Amino acid sequence: MLNLVLFGPPGAGKGTQSQKLIDKYQLVHISTGDLFRAHIKNQTPLGKKVSKLIADGELVPDKITIDMLEEEVDKNPQAKGFVFDGFPRTIPQAVELDKFLESKGSKIAGVIALDVDKDELTKRVAQRQKESGRVDDQADKIQKRIDEYFNKIVLVLPYYDEQKKLTKINGIGEIETIFNSLCAVIDQY
Repeated sequence: MLNLVLFGPPGAGKGTQSQKLIDKYQLVHISTGDLFRAHIKNQTPLGKKVSKLIADGELVPDKITIDMLEEEVDKNPQAKGFVFDGFPRTIPQAVELDKFLESKGSKIAGVIALDVDKDELTKRVAQRQKESGRVDDQADKIQKRIDEYFNKIVLVLPYYDEQKKLTKINGIGEIETIFNSLCAVIDQY
């Protein structure tokens, strides 16, 4: 099973590249952000909790995130693998993901981090907000999410680097060029 973690700050291109990877490798995309937005849209009890946290620019507690992610994996027993997008965000989440996958007889094959600087991220997210109107892309909230990534979430990367699973890729450039770089890494797994 080909399980990948795609890292990068908001606006790095994780969603765009994930879709291309899904198409090429026939993987299932699990984006915690998409799952949260679906729960919010459907006004589920979880969605209401998550909505308040996201509105405040906070991270959703590990337990809620992990339970939701495990439920999504279990919905896809025939999957050839998964692309985890936006998860894990903490070392405890990474440890729990490893334990969960191990219980399924699987593991993370590799972790790819898209490197994009803050100036480029700000431009991309502003454009995305104009095009999609995502409420979590508003200027004040997005800056808090970008800062959260660079100050906290990147601290997960050494966990995977120690396991020799981490590869960093330049996330600035043409979509196809970035995709080809991703594929070159994945094809080595």
